[in-house]
Amino acid sequence: MFNKFLRENKISAAILTVIRLYLGYSWFTAGFHKITGGFDASGFLGNVVKNPVKGPDGNMVYGWYVNFLESFALPNIDVFNFIVPWGETLIGLGLLLGCLTTAAMFFGLVMNFSFFLAGTVSHNPTDIFLGFIILTAGYNAGRYGLDRWVVPFINKTIGKSKAKSAV
Repeated sequence: MFNKFLRENKISAAILTVIRLYLGYSWFTAGFHKITGGFDASGFLGNVVKNPVKGPDGNMVYGWYVNFLESFALPNIDVFNFIVPWGETLIGLGLLLGCLTTAAMFFGLVMNFSFFLAGTVSHNPTDIFLGFIILTAGYNAGRYGLDRWVVPFINKTIGKSKAKSAV
């Protein structure tokens, strides 16, 4: 019942729009400030590797994530210095415009969980909670945005290409 309300109701779409705009603004401004401010993730990632998240027993909780950062992210820091600020900016833009909303929110959640695994609590729990509401709502979260036109266009275009490949 709640899922139907979230995914189909116009009042829900209006509430989702407010949540979407809040998250979009947060993502966009965070990314834009990184782009214009000379962002470098190496210090943050190096600190995560040196001081990983530890459980009550003092052992590392997310050893696999620290290993990923140490063996892949830090050696490829230039890639991460590009994808983090631009990813945040594009996620924000997608949410602000209501364009490819579920894709933008999915990647936003991936980034939120990445920050969370690194030990940065901040506003991530709230963003994750609100992000899952947007993701669960699907198309309805972008109903009052560009998804109103973009999603039907994509469905129509993909439908035509599937029909051609079936022949």
